[in-house]
Amino acid sequence: MTIDVQAIADLGPDDRAAFFERDAGIEAVRGDVSEIVERVHTEGDVAVREFTSEFDGIEVGNLEITDECERAADEIDDGVRNAIETAAANVREFHEAQLPDDWQREFSEGRTLGRRFRPIERVGVYVPGGSAAYPSSAIMGIVPATVAGVDHVSVVTPPADELNPVTLAAIHIAGADAVYSVGGAQAIAGLAYGTESITRVQKIVGPGNKWVTAAKAEVRGDVEIDFLAGPSEVVVVADETGDPELVAAELVAQAEHDPNASVVAVTDDEDTADAVATAVGEQTDAREREDVIREALANDASGILHARSMSEAILFTEAYAPEHLSIIADDDESILERIESAGSVFLGPNTPVAAGDYASGTNHVLPTNGGARITGGLSVETFLRSTTVQRLSREGLAELGGTITTLADAEGLEAHAESVRTRLDEETDR
Repeated sequence: MTIDVQAIADLGPDDRAAFFERDAGIEAVRGDVSEIVERVHTEGDVAVREFTSEFDGIEVGNLEITDECERAADEIDDGVRNAIETAAANVREFHEAQLPDDWQREFSEGRTLGRRFRPIERVGVYVPGGSAAYPSSAIMGIVPATVAGVDHVSVVTPPADELNPVTLAAIHIAGADAVYSVGGAQAIAGLAYGTESITRVQKIVGPGNKWVTAAKAEVRGDVEIDFLAGPSEVVVVADETGDPELVAAELVAQAEHDPNASVVAVTDDEDTADAVATAVGEQTDAREREDVIREALANDASGILHARSMSEAILFTEAYAPEHLSIIADDDESILERIESAGSVFLGPNTPVAAGDYASGTNHVLPTNGGARITGGLSVETFLRSTTVQRLSREGLAELGGTITTLADAEGLEAHAESVRTRLDEETDR
C-alpha cells in the first residue's frame, strides 16, 4: 500500500492544516526571485541570458524562436498535429461560447445603462517545460486569448538543448504572435517589463514552478496576472458504487505531475477506501513516473479519507476547494449541487480529469491552494476588460436629481451637486 486510509473524524489539527492550508512553496524563494526580477528590469537581455545560463545551463543566442515553432508545426508527425488541432478546436469552441455581448437597456424612463467588453492588447503566456513537455498548456493559455481578440500574444517557454517539437508546434497552432526561449523568474520579469528582445505585456497567465509563481507575485501591480497557481491537485469523491480502479487512476494520474502534487480520495464507504488504496499501489508500480508518483502520494496533503457520511465527505471537499474535482458516485449531480468551491469538475466514471487536461474543451489552467473559493480558472473573461455605459435624458436626470444632490451635499462635494443642478431648471424638484 503506497497511501494511507484515514478517517476524517480522526484527523488532528496538523493533519487538517496540511490538507487545507496548502501553499505553492514560493516564500522560500521570494528573496532570490526579487533579485532576478530587479536585474531583468534594469539590465534586460543581458540578465535574461545570464540567468538562463546559470539556471538552465543553456547559452541562448536569439531569444525569439517564433520561426522555429512554425517549422515544428510543419514537421511533426501528422497524427500528433491532428491531435493538437482537435484539442485546440475543442478549446476554441468552448471558449467562444463564453464571449459576452455588449448590451444596453433602459432601466427606467430616460435612464439607459449598459456594458461593453474589449480585449487587453498585449498578453504573455507561460508554457512550462522541465521534466515533462506541456503542449496542452500552450493551447490552454493561447487559444482563449485569441478568442478574446487579444492583439499580441507573447509566449515564453524554458530553453533546452533540444526544444520539444510538439510543444513548439502547439504554440504555433494555438496562435501565438511571438515566442521566446526563456523560462523561470527571468521569463516572467521579461514579460512584465520588456527587454530588448521581449515585448512588454499587460497581463501574464499560465502555470509554472515555484520560481515562476513567486515571480508572478513579485511583478503583480506592475502587470496583471491570472492567479498564483501551485502544484496540481485532485479530490475524488466516491460512494460505494464508485469503481476503485477508476478512483485510483485519477489519483495516480495527477500524482505523476509533480512530487508536490496533492491527491485525495474521499468516500463514505470503508471497503471502497481500502480497495482504492490497494489499487493505487498496484497502478503506481506499473507507471513510468513511479518515483514522482510515490513522492506525491507521500505528500501530507494527499490521502484516502473515509467519511462517516456523504455529508461529511462533501464538507471536507468544500473546505479543500480543489483544483480538480472528480465525482464518481451514483448521484453525482446532487453531490455537485452541494459543493461550491472547485476549479473544474468531472462527473461520472467516463470523465477522467485527463479529458479536461487535454481535449474536452474546458481550460486546465486552474486555481490551486484553495483559490477556487474566490476565483475560477482561465477563461475568455481573463483577457477582457469591461466598460459601463450610461445615458440619461433630461427627465431621467430630473428623476435622480434629488438623490444625487442630497448624497453629494452629505459628502461635502458641492461641485458634484452643482454639476447636476446646472443641468436642471430651477423648478425641478430637488
